[in-house]
Amino acid sequence: MLIVSVVLVYFFVLLLFSRLTAGKSDNDTFFRANRRSPWYMVAFGMVGASISGITFVSVPGMALQSGMAYLQMCIGFIFGYFAIAFLLLPVYYRLQLTTIYAYLRQRLGKTSYKTGASFFLLSKMTGAAVRFYVVCMILQRYVFDAFSVPFPVTVAVMVGLIWIYTRRGGIKTLVWTDSFQTFCLLFALVLIILEVVGQLHYSVREAFHAIVEDARSRVFVFDDVASRQYFWKQFLSGVFVAVVMTGLDQDMMQKNLTCRTLREAQKDMCTYGLAFVPVNLLFLCLGILLAQLACKQGVNLPLVTDDLLPMYAASGWLGTLVVVLFTIGIVAASFSSADSAMTALTTSWCVDIKERPTDERLRRRTHLSVALLFVVFILAFRALNSTSVIDAIYILCSYTYGPLLGLFAFGLFTRRRTCDRLVPYVALASPIVCFGIDYLSSSCFGYQFGYELLMLNGLLTFIGLWLIGCRSRR
Repeated sequence: MLIVSVVLVYFFVLLLFSRLTAGKSDNDTFFRANRRSPWYMVAFGMVGASISGITFVSVPGMALQSGMAYLQMCIGFIFGYFAIAFLLLPVYYRLQLTTIYAYLRQRLGKTSYKTGASFFLLSKMTGAAVRFYVVCMILQRYVFDAFSVPFPVTVAVMVGLIWIYTRRGGIKTLVWTDSFQTFCLLFALVLIILEVVGQLHYSVREAFHAIVEDARSRVFVFDDVASRQYFWKQFLSGVFVAVVMTGLDQDMMQKNLTCRTLREAQKDMCTYGLAFVPVNLLFLCLGILLAQLACKQGVNLPLVTDDLLPMYAASGWLGTLVVVLFTIGIVAASFSSADSAMTALTTSWCVDIKERPTDERLRRRTHLSVALLFVVFILAFRALNSTSVIDAIYILCSYTYGPLLGLFAFGLFTRRRTCDRLVPYVALASPIVCFGIDYLSSSCFGYQFGYELLMLNGLLTFIGLWLIGCRSRR
């Protein structure tokens, strides 16, 4: 019952934030927070929103599989975030956009606009469901199975809690709740690390040296081009993943577009980008320390690396305090990503697909429908998942965000027009061709594509748009 109590207390705190921030909300409040958000609050809150329960569970476990090679990708993220700040944000602010996909309408046409928004809806609903699946899975395994509560009920209740505190204030509420949740996440992470260090009987200095000397602390891989951990694969993938999953993602950009000015939005994005590496470094350090603790105690490491932290934290092996901290951390991470995803999906459907940005009744109905679809997608993912959760997200990203990358790249870096009515066919064909290339490459040449599938997919979309296009007369 301890975990349930912590979740309920945490929810009521979020509900209080919602009451204090929503006020007399309308669609402009829900979609854009009236463009009055402090940039530093947005930057801090985005750390929690981007981390999610995935990072809290999967990244410590990644240290067992690939050491600290994930930091190569995180370094790429920094360059991607700076590209967003100085290439994409000026365009979005100049056009005074509510949703970023409206750019495609002005540059390429209405069908391209609808295609981009549709791919976002599919991508975000899928990715957000994967992320939220983590917290539901853990709560089910360590709490609700003991009470014979069915997994669908667990999912419905958790999603329902998010819907309750976001339904009025929307993005305005999220700017403040995400900041609070980021604080809770980081606070919990640091205290869990200190508790593990104490269990190992290390001082902080000794813990640092133990991590550095561990074989799993290797960051850079330059000696194996075929490896998925090869530096340039990871780095370039990180750049493009950041651009696509943040800069071309309504969920993440919606918060940035609530800042008062372009300059504030750029400061927010750069600050957020620089914070990403140290936060993920802490998670990887936690994974190495947990592996050392398991070795010291004679505990077998889990076959599924995602189970490493839950095995210790949720089971009570590290004490009641860690159970509480782990619950706060994973719920904070999961809620902060899921709530913004639901808000962004609602915004895109109302503004991009239905083109009724002032219809409050439609917004309320859509927000509820998104919550229900969220439940369906989470249950579907549980039935289909066969790989590590974080890998699943990035693989899905490669196929569903690739067409968005190609569309925006074509619009920003060329002056060509394109046959607007053929754009959906190009966007659908690119992931299919990409999958075929990946399959042939693996079976015929032994080369396995990793996260660079995203770049390949975007390139195929770009080429397709070029082939059906013509030179602009403007």
